[in-house]
Amino acid sequence: MAEPRSLTGPRIAAVVTALGTVLLVVAIIPFVRAYADSPARRPAAEIGVALDRADCDPELTDPVRGAGVHVGPGTAEPYATRIRYDLVPPSSGPHFVVPAPAVRRFYTTRDRPAIEILVHNLEHGYTILWYVEPLVRDQIEALRALARKLGEDRYGGRFVVAPWDPGYGEFPAGRPLALSHWGAAAGYRQFCAAVSGAAVERFVRAHPPGDSPEPTGM
Repeated sequence: MAEPRSLTGPRIAAVVTALGTVLLVVAIIPFVRAYADSPARRPAAEIGVALDRADCDPELTDPVRGAGVHVGPGTAEPYATRIRYDLVPPSSGPHFVVPAPAVRRFYTTRDRPAIEILVHNLEHGYTILWYVEPLVRDQIEALRALARKLGEDRYGGRFVVAPWDPGYGEFPAGRPLALSHWGAAAGYRQFCAAVSGAAVERFVRAHPPGDSPEPTGM
């Protein structure tokens, strides 16, 4: 009866290497799956809940006012540092002189520009998706993903997600999300109960940046 061969140094190294590879693959599988399933990897319409689960109210059409009307710091009326808007959230109105920088797409309560600054962005063709905190983590992640997706050039590049300041008025009960756009002839708003990329994409496509009082600015 032949004696079993002992493992030599090279064989031991090969076994250890193979075992290490298997353990590494097993360890990274959850991360690969998480990356593949992350909102950032999905088409805009697949981020968040489906359209029929977003519970969006009918779109509102508003009269517009305040085109080219600058108030606050840098104007002859520096005392007007806070504007009382007729609508919540505003879809037009007087605003501060300088809009928010075009490089930003997502804001939190820690770095949010003044509402009056973001209204200036609306004048230049932006759609803003406002949200009322607190939102659960997965909805915040969906909002971040939408900010990246819908801020791309193929959508016109003028899309911002920002937290709403309740000091300017309250959203309807059960509606922590609102879209607003300042069109050339009318303003548009829509409230939703849950983040839905399909609902937001539909609104953005219906109101492109070119439909605004100053589409060539910024």
